[in-house]
Amino acid sequence: MKKLQYTTIAFLVLAVFASCTREEEDLNSELEAVLELADPVNGKSGFLMPKSFDFNSIPQDPNNPITAAKVQLGKFLYHETGIAQNPMQEEGRGTYSCATCHFASAGFQAGRFQGIGDGGSGMANNGLDRNRFQSYSGDILDVQPIRTPTAMNAAYQELMLWNGQFGATGMNEGTEYAWTAGTPKENNHLGFQGLETQAIAGLGVHRLVINETLINELGYQSMFDAAFPHIPALERYTPVTAGLAIAAYERTLLSNQAPFQQFLEGKYNAMSNPEKRGAILFFGKAQCASCHTGPALSSMSFHAIGMGDLDLCPEETFKTNATVVENQGRGGFTGREEDKFAFKTPSLYNLKDSPFYGHGASLRTLRDVVVYKNRAVKENPRVSDVYLSPLFAPLGLSASEIDDLTAFLTWSLHDPNLKRYEPDYLLSGQCFPSNDPQSSEDLGCN
Repeated sequence: MKKLQYTTIAFLVLAVFASCTREEEDLNSELEAVLELADPVNGKSGFLMPKSFDFNSIPQDPNNPITAAKVQLGKFLYHETGIAQNPMQEEGRGTYSCATCHFASAGFQAGRFQGIGDGGSGMANNGLDRNRFQSYSGDILDVQPIRTPTAMNAAYQELMLWNGQFGATGMNEGTEYAWTAGTPKENNHLGFQGLETQAIAGLGVHRLVINETLINELGYQSMFDAAFPHIPALERYTPVTAGLAIAAYERTLLSNQAPFQQFLEGKYNAMSNPEKRGAILFFGKAQCASCHTGPALSSMSFHAIGMGDLDLCPEETFKTNATVVENQGRGGFTGREEDKFAFKTPSLYNLKDSPFYGHGASLRTLRDVVVYKNRAVKENPRVSDVYLSPLFAPLGLSASEIDDLTAFLTWSLHDPNLKRYEPDYLLSGQCFPSNDPQSSEDLGCN
C-alpha cells in the first residue's frame, strides 16, 4: 500500500514538474516569437546590448571615437569631487561631481525627486535624504526644474535631456535658431552629438573647473595625455576634452547584465515566468515597444502623455514653477506648437533604483506607471487634450497582466551590478559621488 502511495506521489510530482517545464518552454517560445515580430529586421538581437568593452559595437559620435584611455579618464572625472572649485558658496567647494546627481546605485539618476548638486548635503538612503546647506538659499541651489534623467544607456539616444536640446545632429538639424548664445545650448555649435554636448555644457553649468593647473594638482595630466595625444598640449586640458572623455565613459554605461539581456543571450532561466509573461505583453498587447525599442528600450521620439510637472510634487522643490519653459518639453526648446508638452522616450532599465517616474517625478512606483499608461487619463491639468499623443490610449490590461508587466519592468530590466562602473578611488583622495561632511559620513569614506 505504501509503495502505491509513494508511486502516486512521485507521479504527481513529475506531472507538476513536467507541467511547469512545458509552461516555461511555451513562454520561452512565445517571447522569442514576439521579439521577432517587434523587430522584423534584427529579431531578438535588435534588443541586445554589447559588452561595455566592445567599443566598436557601442553607438558613438564619429567626432569622438571611444578609446580605453578616454573611458578611463572620463570615469575619474565623472566622479571627481575635486574639480568642484567654483561653487556658489565656499561651503560647496570640492563637495559634488557629475555623479552626485547621476550615480550607480540610483541607476545613474539622482536618488531623490529633484537632484541637488552644489549646495547639497548628505547621501543617506541612497541620496533620498540629501538636503541643502543652510548657507544656500533656494535661488542659488544647484538644481534643475525637471526630474534628473539617467546617464545610463544614453549611447542609444542621439540627443540629450527630456526636451532633446543637446546635440547638433539628427532631429536637431534645423534648430540652430534655438541654440541661444550665452546659454548652455550654444554648445551645440561645437558640432557634437547629445552626450558630448551635454557633458561639455554640464561642466560649465555646474561650475566644475578644468584647467591645466588644477589637472596637474589633482594628478590627471598623464591621463589627459594618453586620452588626447593628437591634441596640442595648449588645447589638451580643457572643458571640451574633459567633456569628450566623460561622454566616452558614459557611452559604456550599459545595463547589459540585466536578466532580460541574459535571456537574449540564451539564458532562459534568468527570467521568472511572470516576468516572461510581462515581456510578452510589453512587446505585444501593451504596445510598449512602439516607443520603447532597441537595446535600451528607448527611442528618439517625443510624446505628450500628460504627466505632472516637478513643481506639482508634494515635497519642497526649488527653481521650478508652473511657467518654467522645461514644462513644455520639446516645444519649450523648438518653439513649435506641435512639440508642446512632448518629452523624450526614456530608457527603461534600472528604474526601480530611483523610485520617481516621469519628467516631474509624479509617479512613485512602477506599478503606478503601468496603471497610468493602461488607463491613459492625463494627470496634468496644464496639458490640453489636443497635445496628447495618439499613442496615449487605454491598453485594456487586466490586474494580473499589470502585475506581470510590472514584474518585467522591475526585475528583468534591472542590472544588479552597476557598481562595476565606479572607480575604486579618486586621484584627489576625496569621497564620491559627494564629498560634503554629511555625505562622507553617510558613505563611510574618509
